[in-house]
Amino acid sequence: MKKIYTLLLLSFFALTAAAQTDTTTNSKKLTKAETEEFFTTAFKKKNLINFPIFRAYTYHDKSGTYYVALSESADTVNKEKDTVNYTVKAFNFKVDKTTRVKKWEINDFKTPTVKGDEKESSIWFWTKYCEFKDLDGDGLIDPIIVYGTFGHEGYTDGRAKILVYYKGIKTAIRHQNSVVDATRKTQVDVTFYSLPAPIQTHIKELMEKMVKNKHAIFPTEYAEKMDKKAVSIGNE
Repeated sequence: MKKIYTLLLLSFFALTAAAQTDTTTNSKKLTKAETEEFFTTAFKKKNLINFPIFRAYTYHDKSGTYYVALSESADTVNKEKDTVNYTVKAFNFKVDKTTRVKKWEINDFKTPTVKGDEKESSIWFWTKYCEFKDLDGDGLIDPIIVYGTFGHEGYTDGRAKILVYYKGIKTAIRHQNSVVDATRKTQVDVTFYSLPAPIQTHIKELMEKMVKNKHAIFPTEYAEKMDKKAVSIGNE
């Protein structure tokens, strides 16, 4: 009986230690109440968060605790009763005791309408692909933010952008969808190739998932070309 008790006690400590280890790279989506508690009216005004917060997250790792807000302009509602956004903004704040410091910000917008010619109808965050994970096992979360636009044909001629923050440095993959080879293009920041291999692999898998879900049309050999450090990828 004593041995069983000892084993149970050791198991408890092992589970507790594992749980404590997991919390160093923990993240969660905030509820509406939790979002409003952190992103108060005064706080939003001070930090120029002028758009409605569509989704908010918190995560913590060995460097501290962070809060992320994804906001969209919500300019109008179309005939399908979908919210149409002309602009998106994201904010990342680090919390240290009583101080809240902005670490990075994202600002982007749909292609402006010129002389009645509307190339894109809306832009929004693709939270299906947004992640807050430690991808290379260094104890630091590597946030991935994904958003995109709708063109005349929806996803097939809209744009997509993948942003990954590694140790606070942003790396972007910008993509123009098209069913026509000549107008389909992917631009990869050169910093992508200095990212740890697990992060590069994860981003490529994410791109493959986007293709599978028909949210992106990447060139057939895009993965191979990215391996060859092609900064601009097309179907030449």
